[in-house]
Amino acid sequence: MSDLAARLDQFIDQSLLCVGDVMLDRYVYGSVDRISPEAPIPVLHTQRETATLGGAGNVVRNIAALGGKVEIVGVIGNDDTGKDLHKAFAELPGIGIHLLTDTTRPTTQKTRYVAHGQQLLRADYETAKPVDAAMEQKIIDTAAGLIKNVGVVILSDYAKGVLTPRVTTEIIRLAREAKKPIIIDPKGRDLARYKGATYLTPNRKELSEMVGKHIGSVPDAEAAARPMLESQNISNILVKLGADGVCLVGKDQPALHLHTKAREVFDVSGAGDTVAATLALALASGFTAEESAELANIAGSIVVGKVGTASVSRSELAHELLHGSAQRVKNKVVDWAAMADIAERWRKQGLKVGFTNGCFDLLHPGHISLLRQARSACDKLVVGLNSDASVKRLKGETRPVQNEAARGTVLGSLTDVDHVVIFGEDTPLELIKTVRPDILVKGADYTIDKIVGAKEVQGWGGKIVLAQLVEGQSTTGTIAKMKN
Repeated sequence: MSDLAARLDQFIDQSLLCVGDVMLDRYVYGSVDRISPEAPIPVLHTQRETATLGGAGNVVRNIAALGGKVEIVGVIGNDDTGKDLHKAFAELPGIGIHLLTDTTRPTTQKTRYVAHGQQLLRADYETAKPVDAAMEQKIIDTAAGLIKNVGVVILSDYAKGVLTPRVTTEIIRLAREAKKPIIIDPKGRDLARYKGATYLTPNRKELSEMVGKHIGSVPDAEAAARPMLESQNISNILVKLGADGVCLVGKDQPALHLHTKAREVFDVSGAGDTVAATLALALASGFTAEESAELANIAGSIVVGKVGTASVSRSELAHELLHGSAQRVKNKVVDWAAMADIAERWRKQGLKVGFTNGCFDLLHPGHISLLRQARSACDKLVVGLNSDASVKRLKGETRPVQNEAARGTVLGSLTDVDHVVIFGEDTPLELIKTVRPDILVKGADYTIDKIVGAKEVQGWGGKIVLAQLVEGQSTTGTIAKMKN
């Protein structure tokens, strides 16, 4: 595992091509405290909305998070959702955007309404009708111009009409001519259009539909996949089996069953996108089929621990390879990117995220009281910890007494603290913007207008809590006593 982790930097700047059904996933969050008088339905009091890339867009997002580059080819409508989708792609690094506009169809959008961590309703705005012949040709021509400059081709099929039989078979032909591996995340029972693929990545349900029988076990998956290799000239089939991991079935090769690590599953949405993205990037980076499948399996197992369509970063994948999930859970000191992801997961579960900050040098009863009050005001507490350099600027050359690693370890040992994030700036403003807490806690010696981040937190609907101080407690005072 450590060998694989050491080689993950090979992912950086590998170029891929993804063609498929792009869509926008919107989430509307709020609270429910009454039933509508008009009908027996809950009334959602809307509090905030978010939007993220879905479908083939989630494949792209995962590739970007892992350090790769990708050309995305898809179809959007002439509407505001299409513009939002284009903007979302443009915010990712290393993305070549080739979104073709079809005025006869809407941009696919799925809106989920969520309260208290539960999804109440999903509204889909879409059409599944196949694109017309002219658009098919545009998709094929666009892909043809990009294939020669990429390492692997991905077809992300969500059955929304973009990957028609003609488009699919033509791109497979182009990829084979260019000697590029082609990975297909399939939909539907029409196996013929996937003929010649290098990898097919169906989940248990999709494989069951393809072969017309229930897939209940790993041997069932191998028995179903093996004949498809010959009949459709497919080199490998990676079957995603959820809690049972993945099963890699290759021509003239014994099947490889990779178990998944036990963990709490929050959401399986988009896990297949993560598997396809990781598999493709690993293959493009020179990993073997077995190594690529192992990395894809681990990435998929990480992403199901997140809420909503999500991605896995290269650092998360490396950490899992080196330490495993148990160590990751124990380690409360996390980086900014990981904390942003964790905080968003908490919010999607309907949990209130709290934030406080400080140097916490030589922990004393005043610190404990502040943290206890902060934790009582929220469901999850994040502590921003000044780095050694920022403490020195704020407190003088003789501080801190304990370095940031020691201070972070002590804070992380407290049950009231859920995570610790180190920041090097003089104020925690940028970290607050990253975490986006619902509750911001500071000592009562501050007034709200003097609290860094108060305006921003109140701006997104959060609250400020002033914690009562314990008199006579300070690190400076403790140090002075020690000197005397």
